[in-house]
Amino acid sequence: MAQSPPPPFDPNRPPVIEGFTPTSRGSGERFQSKFVRKFRENPFVPLGCLGTAGILTYGLICFIKNKPRQSQLMMRARVIAQGLTIASLLVGMAVTNLKSSK
Repeated sequence: MAQSPPPPFDPNRPPVIEGFTPTSRGSGERFQSKFVRKFRENPFVPLGCLGTAGILTYGLICFIKNKPRQSQLMMRARVIAQGLTIASLLVGMAVTNLKSSK
């Protein structure tokens, strides 16, 4: 059987993907209320992100000020902070999944 050629490209029409049905755009929840809700569900993820960013910033400052030992320690601390943030994200997802299955 011969397939029909694909329709010509139309920038005003969204692409059609087999097996995919687009959902509506968001639930009407504002960014601030969604952030507060997610923060209450798992507060360690945003705190870990802020901690990682702070450690990275301080490490870069030490690098610029030519403090190689302190800079190296901060980069190692950043990796540890990133790992803890990922771990807290995974634990939060597991807890949410267990709550929803009950």
